[in-house]
Amino acid sequence: MHRFRLVWLVLTIPLSVAAGAPAADRPARPNVVLLLVDDLGWQDLKCYDIDEPSPMETPNLDAFATRGVMFWQAYSPAPVCSPSRAAILSGLHPARGDMTSVAGGDPPCPANPQAPIIAPYNTARMPTARFTLAEALKQEGYATGHSGKWHIARNHYDFPNPFDHGFDVSCHDRGVQVPMQPDRLTGFATHDKDDPFRLDANGFPTDAPQTAALDFLRVNKDRPFFLYYATWLVHAPIVMRSEPLLRKYEHKLGVTLTEEHATSWTQPGQTNPFYCAMVEQLDYYMGQIFEFLEATPDPRWPGHMLAENTFVIFTSDNGGMEGTPAEIYTDTAPLDRGKISLHEGGTRVPLIIAGPGIPRNVQTQVMANGLDIYPTILSLIGATPPPNKQFDGADLAPLLTTDPTDPSLVKDAAGKPRDTLFWHFPHSENSSAIRVGDHKLFRHYRDTSWTSAVYRLTDSGSGRPRRADIEERHDLAAESPELRDRLDARLSALIEASGGRRPHGNPNARRPLPHQHEAPTILAHERTGRQLRIGYRRNGADLAAADIIYSPNGGREWLRLPAEIRDEATVTAELPPDATHYFINLIDTNNFLVIDPPVDRRTLEQKGLTFSDLAHRAGSP
Repeated sequence: MHRFRLVWLVLTIPLSVAAGAPAADRPARPNVVLLLVDDLGWQDLKCYDIDEPSPMETPNLDAFATRGVMFWQAYSPAPVCSPSRAAILSGLHPARGDMTSVAGGDPPCPANPQAPIIAPYNTARMPTARFTLAEALKQEGYATGHSGKWHIARNHYDFPNPFDHGFDVSCHDRGVQVPMQPDRLTGFATHDKDDPFRLDANGFPTDAPQTAALDFLRVNKDRPFFLYYATWLVHAPIVMRSEPLLRKYEHKLGVTLTEEHATSWTQPGQTNPFYCAMVEQLDYYMGQIFEFLEATPDPRWPGHMLAENTFVIFTSDNGGMEGTPAEIYTDTAPLDRGKISLHEGGTRVPLIIAGPGIPRNVQTQVMANGLDIYPTILSLIGATPPPNKQFDGADLAPLLTTDPTDPSLVKDAAGKPRDTLFWHFPHSENSSAIRVGDHKLFRHYRDTSWTSAVYRLTDSGSGRPRRADIEERHDLAAESPELRDRLDARLSALIEASGGRRPHGNPNARRPLPHQHEAPTILAHERTGRQLRIGYRRNGADLAAADIIYSPNGGREWLRLPAEIRDEATVTAELPPDATHYFINLIDTNNFLVIDPPVDRRTLEQKGLTFSDLAHRAGSP
């Protein structure tokens, strides 16, 4: 099959000499393209390939890696989609503001009445009060465009949508990433002009988000632009509309597709021809973006191409999704696990950054995080950070433009070299983690307690990090208890400082839990207009926090309102004017959560009820 391949000129130059040295006539505001891939594994790209060879062909992204700085120790802010996307666009850690997982916005409750653990509240949407990267660039005079996935709201494109967060234009079409009908072995794309997925001259299907991204670049090339292209690839459904490309990987992998593969793939490893073809399709689309920037004259800078004044950042929202028992997608090995886990396979991601002033063909072991993208872009374009704007990431610009291999150039908020990253995922896996230098601590919550494992991912004894235990096989906690306790304490401090909450204990748990009988009892509550007065009894433990979980729209979503602990018997709150329903949550100093009215998911499912069916009503008292 014929296809274009980009060839980049790789110059042998000192790191201190930036590619594309500043020119006197260069436009003051460079362009920015942020390419955020969905569920792309660290080992799915050929340029990141270590150990077992990847069968996936990614020539355009491999070539792009030689054009800039390729990070080997880059991480996503979270192991799942929504919190990572919100963190990248807001610059705030997922633990700050309660956005720590996907599909949030429900009142906290146990899975069943006697479950030992209750996940903390997790909002489903990023508030419009967050001053996003798009808003910051729009304020600097940029045209701002979004294409592809959003998913920073309860439903994929619910309020607040891209227009509410600073984007001028947006395309939310899923494009090629919709199920094929009647299954993925039939209904392939054709060359028919009326086919919405019509194959191009190179045999690749038309993708609406890709088309929209290229259109945005064409329309806005005469002004500074910011394109946030959040492709739906390579998220499920695992489908390939180009039959020639699918057959290519069927042959390359030495497999034979049969009717059973229309709905499942159970062979382990990187053997799924549908997924492998999807990765090459992704590479093709990214190549079109790179080619457009390389081949299009810059109207603001005569005699130069857009690529010469455009920063391009390529990364993934989380680690690779390895799949399910019925549908294996890929394998993140040698990293442990994948998406939905805080082990390395769920958070370590590809990150490649190129643009004016950034050296070419550099690989670095310096740690980076998606949280760094917002402050880094502002620094690279010469913009002043918004007043009072908090950034939980670091500015990578000094690293990128000076010596990308020198970790001392990445500073934390105190101005010291950053050596620490942390994650908080108190849902699904019930975990938190921290990386400090060579070591990583992984914490698993059981109820109000937890267990911790420690791994030495790298060995920097020689002055440069070398691979050690990126597989996370050798737990050092027992032999290094002081290290474990120090990392554990540091992790707890960071979670608390960012406003994160650990999973709560259930006072009604069947399994005996320490201090569960000390949890408070809600005696009664009174409402006068919008004023709530809640009476409770201490049973041994003081209150640490009190919340009203309320709905402004009849139960479609639920928001958290902090209440005031007045004394050892009273909590008060004022319901927002738009509140329609509410629950009362009391959290004691042992981290047990008391919920009124009582609610659990099993009861909801068994009785066909919704949260609003059980909640207090905020109508006339």
